[in-house]
Amino acid sequence: MDDEEPTDATAARISPVPREARAFQGQRAGIVTRLIAAVLDGLVIGAVLLGGYLGLVGLLFLIDPRSFEVPNLNPFFSLTAAFCVAVVYFTAFWTLSGRTYGYLVMGLRVLGFGGRRLRFVGSVLRALFVVVFPIGIAWVPFSRNNKSLQDLVLGTRVVYDWEPRAVRVKSSPSD
Repeated sequence: MDDEEPTDATAARISPVPREARAFQGQRAGIVTRLIAAVLDGLVIGAVLLGGYLGLVGLLFLIDPRSFEVPNLNPFFSLTAAFCVAVVYFTAFWTLSGRTYGYLVMGLRVLGFGGRRLRFVGSVLRALFVVVFPIGIAWVPFSRNNKSLQDLVLGTRVVYDWEPRAVRVKSSPSD
């Protein structure tokens, strides 16, 4: 009896979204949630950069262990590497799923026009805008629609979305 398959009615009632969060599903995310997600994404980008540096150190050691010295990379190289890693990270994840690791943890998703998933070009533009002008997120508390400057310029929005796949959100007249 316990091995019975769930009926369609039972499966329809089960939701991955916690009961307390259901009222926020599809609503625009606020500044605190977005800042926490940004910090988590910054940690991921930092871990990728650290892994790359340690990989470079290991490779240099393997090539010539007798005269090995830990490389001292100049700031321009480090900033360029951080810029490239961040843009690739944001672009890839926003294109593929609409969420980075930070967005996944915080239950967020970035959407394009009409509540659709961002396309590649939109993801690249948003990633460049976020990396070049990160302070744009500070506009969220002043916007009546919780939009950052990136969202205003590019027509994107960040919503609460705990579903495994993107849920299409209807556009509001104020978009």
